[in-house]
Amino acid sequence: MTRSLWIALAVAVLVVVTAASALYTVSMTEQVIITEFGKPVGEAVTEAGLHVKVPFVQEANYFEKRWLEWNGNANQVPTRDKKYIGVETYARWRIASPLRFFQALRDEHRAQSRLDDIIDGETRNVIAAHNLIEVVRTTNRPFEKAEEAEDVMEAESMHEIELGRDKITRLILEHVSKVVPDYGIELVDLQIKRINYIESVQAKVFERMISERRRIADRHRSEGQGKSAEIRGKKERELKVIESEAYRKSQEIMGRGDAEATAIYAAAYNRNRELYRFLKTMETYRATVDKESWLVLSTNADVFRYLQSSAVQGGMGKPGK
Repeated sequence: MTRSLWIALAVAVLVVVTAASALYTVSMTEQVIITEFGKPVGEAVTEAGLHVKVPFVQEANYFEKRWLEWNGNANQVPTRDKKYIGVETYARWRIASPLRFFQALRDEHRAQSRLDDIIDGETRNVIAAHNLIEVVRTTNRPFEKAEEAEDVMEAESMHEIELGRDKITRLILEHVSKVVPDYGIELVDLQIKRINYIESVQAKVFERMISERRRIADRHRSEGQGKSAEIRGKKERELKVIESEAYRKSQEIMGRGDAEATAIYAAAYNRNRELYRFLKTMETYRATVDKESWLVLSTNADVFRYLQSSAVQGGMGKPGK
């Protein structure tokens, strides 16, 4: 290979390297700050496409143009009514001023760390200025079961709220939005993701809730036992009334039966007294005398008159002596 060819090849490589260093592309989701020896030059490049910079001297620094997420860590925060709670928040932010962002923070990692300090600090300040119920509830809508609410919730939780959770989050967002523009950041939304008692308080809260639930259960059980006793007493009363009515009706029926039987006996006696006396005596014999029974009677006994040795004369006449 000749010397001229080597020179041509070297020039071509130099041109390619220079062009690669001078050209850069910006996508639809990116924005670029050009720096020269570490210092920003000109305004941010936000238009997508192919752009040119000074090769080997200037450098393209890329930043996101889209909305980014910020998730805070759980922080222990005391409320105005001295309730210690753990609060987790999240927010959505974007780089609104790339040049200011680069000058203040340089990259997204430092921005996330700075947002931790700003948002967590404002969250602590706002919540500490309000009672716990203000952070928990959103409106003064009545509870669906007021009785259960009174049993489970503390007395202060029944007070009407002045702001509520939504307005408190808006208040935190308002305070933070006054600070973050200094860093080239725009905050669009902030919400409280989770609220809970700290671990040292949770055990006591759970114990109180269990005790409250047991008290409610004992009350319901007592009411049920009282209702059961009332139902049993009502059943016993109704049963006695039914038994008394049944006994009365049975006595009436038996009385009417006895009266009818007496009337029948009287009619039979009046029609043929001697026959009636004879039949009743035979019934008495059948009821009182069997094969293994002994009957000791005087010969003058009236019941013995039909068993005397003398035969009855003339059919049903007087017995012989």
